[in-house]
Amino acid sequence: MGDDKHWLKPEQVEAMRAAAHDGRHALRDDAIVTLLYDTGLRRAELSRVDHAMLDLEDGLLRLPKSIQKGYPNNSEPPPVTFQLDRDGSLRTVATLKEYLEARGDDAPALVSSQKAGRMTGKGINDVVQRAAHRADVRPYCFSGRGGPEDVSAHTLRHSVAWRMLRVEEGNTLYDVRNRLRHSSILTTEREYDHFETV
Repeated sequence: MGDDKHWLKPEQVEAMRAAAHDGRHALRDDAIVTLLYDTGLRRAELSRVDHAMLDLEDGLLRLPKSIQKGYPNNSEPPPVTFQLDRDGSLRTVATLKEYLEARGDDAPALVSSQKAGRMTGKGINDVVQRAAHRADVRPYCFSGRGGPEDVSAHTLRHSVAWRMLRVEEGNTLYDVRNRLRHSSILTTEREYDHFETV
């Protein structure tokens, strides 16, 4: 499974964020890429996040258990509070503030859609893929490099693990497990222990 997993380095995500500004919904698309890359949210989870779950004054995102993906053993994950942009390098809070101030509607959904009121997971994934194509990013994998078509919202989730283990200092697989909300540390080890150097 590790060989076909794709991930991006921070400078590639920055290129995608810059490329998002070439589209019609620049601030929204930048906010989507940034929030996915900061938190590791799944696209279906982000589509269900409401504006009211954000506390930008304290830089927090509170995620109730009702919108999180359930664990394989049919138990529910606990509610979680994300500290946004923990080291200050991602500008997540500023990006979200700019997007929300410019939005001009009061729809409850954080990522709103003109058609349905709330963007779908597929719509969110389409935003990520457009940004990857515009930036022409080639994600990494163990067999070499992929192309822009290999970048998805889930690629950004893998990229969170890569950033935590390879760029940020002091993180362990347990920290990755907590950020990505895996049901077990075994899942995290199976997915990401090969990101650590030997």
